[in-house]
Amino acid sequence: MIELKVAEIRVADDETPPVVVLAEESGQHRMLPIWMTHAGAAAIMGATEEADSRRSIHDLAVMIVNELADSELTAVEIVGCDAGQYFADLVFVERRLAARPSDAIALALRVGCPIHCAESVLDEYGVTADEIDTAAPVQAEAEVERFLEFLDSVTPEDFSGEGGDEKPLGSGSDS
Repeated sequence: MIELKVAEIRVADDETPPVVVLAEESGQHRMLPIWMTHAGAAAIMGATEEADSRRSIHDLAVMIVNELADSELTAVEIVGCDAGQYFADLVFVERRLAARPSDAIALALRVGCPIHCAESVLDEYGVTADEIDTAAPVQAEAEVERFLEFLDSVTPEDFSGEGGDEKPLGSGSDS
């Protein structure tokens, strides 16, 4: 498993699904864009902001895990993807529970546990930016802007493999 962090949460408008970008902590520095509902993105954004007096279902879940569970949440894992749909597990000391990636990420941020991804998922769906010359920060900013423009224009269907000979971005070879 490869450790990831939440790099960005992009919410454009009501008609464009939000995307959460997870970034590899080390190694190839690949990014994994995950499209989700507005509610899922809001739950993740809520975990990155200061807590308020109102509790979300995710805050309640953390309280239940902390108070009633015999084991703590040790990690969240993105374990697979099929037709653009990602799958995640909540990893406890003695068991695993399947969860939507948005819920898993929101819980991980609230309890401070790591987010991991199966290497096979990153190999197939991870996006690697072109080599960036560290001596040219202007070029690096342009690469980041180009990637953000890509995120604004791409849809989940672009990763489904449907629609002819096109392959999902990051799917490997052209053959």
